[in-house]
Amino acid sequence: MPIQPLFDRILVKRKEQARTTASGLILPDAGQEKMNQGTVVAVGTGNIDDNGTTFELEVKEGDLVVFGKYSGSTIQDENGDELLILKEKEILGIITE
Repeated sequence: MPIQPLFDRILVKRKEQARTTASGLILPDAGQEKMNQGTVVAVGTGNIDDNGTTFELEVKEGDLVVFGKYSGSTIQDENGDELLILKEKEILGIITE
């Protein structure tokens, strides 16, 4: 079931977090906070104003983005991967490399 976000919503896959410390200790999943960075998987068509004009989104597929800790709604795709649906205004920035 492919997911296509609507309007100004963006589908993001969270970045994997390191499970070991620098000294080699393995951290359990329960003790870790979720990353607030991820890769954009899909974007909606854009935001529509009161006059019916569509504005393109600033982010595109493949961008590495930073978002707020409690932003968006978490869903799972058909492979069991955890994805996040955000509005564009919930994205704090694009990480450029």
